[in-house]
Amino acid sequence: MNREIPSRKFGAILACVFVLALTACGGEDSSGSTPEGSGELSGTRSSSDGTDVSGEATAAREETTVRDKVEPAEATIGPNENSSMVPAGGRKPDPAQPPPQNPPEAVRTFPATTNRNVEGRSIEYERKPPTNGDHAPIWQNCGFYEKPVKDVYAVHSLDHGAVWITYRPNLPPGQVDELRSYGDERYVLISPYPSQDAPVIATSWRVQLELNGTDDPRLRQFVDQFRISELAPLSGNRCIGGVGDPHK
Repeated sequence: MNREIPSRKFGAILACVFVLALTACGGEDSSGSTPEGSGELSGTRSSSDGTDVSGEATAAREETTVRDKVEPAEATIGPNENSSMVPAGGRKPDPAQPPPQNPPEAVRTFPATTNRNVEGRSIEYERKPPTNGDHAPIWQNCGFYEKPVKDVYAVHSLDHGAVWITYRPNLPPGQVDELRSYGDERYVLISPYPSQDAPVIATSWRVQLELNGTDDPRLRQFVDQFRISELAPLSGNRCIGGVGDPHK
């Protein structure tokens, strides 16, 4: 009876060693896969070298987001944008300028889309005011307007290389007068835009800058650098001879 007790203890010890060995090898079942409840978090997967794949995916998304922040000088006319123009008034287009290497701080560049002439249906734009996209067959004449103009006409003006300066209707009168002076310049369109977020927004084709007021020197810089920009597919094709009667 006394000899049987050590043998039972020895058997129990062997069983414990066997369980510990399985645990040290990863606890795989007979199919070679990790059993449920093995301790992995839901939605997390490890590669064969032990790397957290979900972490890699997150890092890749962050890297892509950073890489997609295109500077204006890096942008080009999109493959679905039509740059074959019929010269307005039969005149040769005005020469376009390349996007600046040193744009105003906080300027944003948006992806290329299409610039088709669309007639007889409404067009929804992703941004207010819009930066690019399909538009009406006719453009808005450049100059200063005291009332809002239609997006579909203004976007066509952007396609011709215009800079569109929009402002909230409650902008102080002194600042509105400052904007009025921009209306005397070529390829500049100015109009109120009730639903915009910032007090003043400067827009050219695919590029936009939000400003807190007209005294910001970046407004002048934006107009000078993005007027008749090479980013606009039909840049230089005039901003007169369209619709609208700008205020003098």
